[in-house]
Amino acid sequence: MDSAAPAPPEHEDELVNRDRRLAGASLAAAAERYGLELPPSSTRGKGFAGRLLEVALGATAGSRAAPDFPELGIELKTLPVDLQGKPRESTWVCHCPLDGSLPISWADSWVRQKLSRVLWIPIVYDASAELGDRRIGLPILWSPNAEEASMLGQDYEALAERVALGEADTISARHGVALQIRPKAADARQADWVVGEEGEWTLANPRGFYLRASFTGAMLARRVTTGG
Repeated sequence: MDSAAPAPPEHEDELVNRDRRLAGASLAAAAERYGLELPPSSTRGKGFAGRLLEVALGATAGSRAAPDFPELGIELKTLPVDLQGKPRESTWVCHCPLDGSLPISWADSWVRQKLSRVLWIPIVYDASAELGDRRIGLPILWSPNAEEASMLGQDYEALAERVALGEADTISARHGVALQIRPKAADARQADWVVGEEGEWTLANPRGFYLRASFTGAMLARRVTTGG
């Protein structure tokens, strides 16, 4: 067992090659290699694959407002997929503040920064697989092309405008073609102070930005068919 976490990668190729060496390994095998305890069940293991890969690949950002690999400007995102490579769920991007601090412009947004350069790592499994049996897939280093950036920017600015108008409670998962805002709290009793429609302070469940599974699925399909 090699439990020593590697130093941060110095360039993109080094990062991608590290993950290629992990491709095909089960989460259980990778966890044992890096001395991490596997959660007892998939329901209690939400986010475990991401934490494991942060250790294995030398990510250093932790909880800071920075890409997972700050020196490279690269964000790490795991992507649960089925055996046909289809994403199983939407993908968390970042917290959506409802206190009036959310930039309206896509160009100024933290969402754009988070998605400017992403190392996607598929986590492959079928519906009956235990957490430890899930497998690490081949990495995809991605930046939005012009069409994707346009879709994301239009969605973001439309959603951010509604938040700015105090209409966060009227936003549903139906809004947005590529990007959506959804409640984030695991416990419905969690709440943040937000600015309401009349400018008053009120309590609401925390929200987050998510990429739709249809968007990430199309991104994966283009990668498979074009190699880009």
